[in-house]
Amino acid sequence: MSRRLPTIHAITERLEGPADRQVEELDLEFSNGERRRFHRLKARGHGAVVVVPLIDDETVLLVREYAAGVHRYELGLVKGRIDAGESPAQAADRELKEEAGYGARRIDVLRSMSLAPTYMNHQSWLVLARDLYPERLPGDEPEELEVVPWKLDALDQLMLREDFSEGRSLAALFVAREWLRGNA
Repeated sequence: MSRRLPTIHAITERLEGPADRQVEELDLEFSNGERRRFHRLKARGHGAVVVVPLIDDETVLLVREYAAGVHRYELGLVKGRIDAGESPAQAADRELKEEAGYGARRIDVLRSMSLAPTYMNHQSWLVLARDLYPERLPGDEPEELEVVPWKLDALDQLMLREDFSEGRSLAALFVAREWLRGNA
């Protein structure tokens, strides 16, 4: 079923919480005449990248880093924010050099992904990085990240690990694997 988008009558912005998050309140009218107020977190910055770095056709490089939200070390993909003036491809190459110590000669931006589209407008760009070469840039991590090679045909084992729980990383690996099957 195709529906007309709700009419936005007003958007009110405010800062909320200890981190001064930008919250937007939308005064909406739906096609059936119902009016509601929805709240959404407004993204800061220019979005983020989630990088699937392939050291060869069958092996992705994961990084293990401290995750404050769950207070443990987590395996995941290289990821980070897009700085002002950067494209997703440029941000992916920079983050790859900072976190994993590799640059990429071939970068494909596959798609954007949302974190929680019902209440956030934040976008992460899924980027495939191939033809890697060693190059390290200083990053903002407090310690060097461990780089862990993982075979793409063993994603079924990775997805069940306790220390691999970040949804963007999991989704990105499956999207990239399927994309590679049709576009390698």
